[in-house]
Amino acid sequence: MSDLTLLIDSLTDAIVRAMQAQACKVCDDAADGLCIDCGACAVVCAGRARRIIDAGAARLTARGVNAADVPRDIAGYIDHTLLKPDATAAEIAKLCQEARDNHFAAVCVNPPFVRQCAELLRGSGVQVATVVGFPLGAHTTATKVFETEQALVDGATEIDMVINIGALKARRDEVVREDTRGVVQAAHRRNALVKVIIEAALLTDEEKVRASRLSKEAGADFVKTSTGFGPGGATAHDVALMRETVGPNIGVKAAGGVKNLEQAQEMIKAGATRIGASAGVKIVQEARGVGR
Repeated sequence: MSDLTLLIDSLTDAIVRAMQAQACKVCDDAADGLCIDCGACAVVCAGRARRIIDAGAARLTARGVNAADVPRDIAGYIDHTLLKPDATAAEIAKLCQEARDNHFAAVCVNPPFVRQCAELLRGSGVQVATVVGFPLGAHTTATKVFETEQALVDGATEIDMVINIGALKARRDEVVREDTRGVVQAAHRRNALVKVIIEAALLTDEEKVRASRLSKEAGADFVKTSTGFGPGGATAHDVALMRETVGPNIGVKAAGGVKNLEQAQEMIKAGATRIGASAGVKIVQEARGVGR
């Protein structure tokens, strides 16, 4: 990349940050904190827009902008992920620095690294997600709740839990619901979000629908396609089916096998509001035209 291109990118980022700050100030100064319907939130008020997205909105409307610019920065959709069993503290530190540099929504790591991430990301706005009952979901509810509570003490703000897949396939819906509810209640007591991993590649469409419905009934904030350790990852079909099942008011996270911008955009179009990916930096670079 030329020095001129770097200068232009730097100036553009500075201008966007200034516009974001001004737009947020206008919104924050509005009476009772209500949106004044300026039509610019999706483009220049990224933080507010992302909170709306994280609450489950599948689309945002902005007047006077090209639809291709929404979202302007795909980084806000990404949970920057490192869950391999041989991950080191040095690799986790690199993950956190990349998350800071790119303003990702969250990092997603195994429980022993939560405290390190919480320290490294303090004040950055990047959330710390960890996994519970991972990767099989074949833990007792008490174990999952304990894992959740320990992760929250260590500094996690988001919990990605795996459902009891065997109970789902045996149609023991109450077991699945209460297993999920136990984690949700523990997390919500500390104002943490819960994403429920249904491991869609192991399920029929009927089971995917039932798993998503049970997750919603248990109070989950997101449903999530995959662990990344199963026989398959996210597909647009699964994301769309999950979004149709849970409706617009909770999030859908596409995870597993999302390796480039085209795949990430496909998931967002299908209804995803988060993307779990180890290739987050590459996706953002593609979105910004780096290396083209």
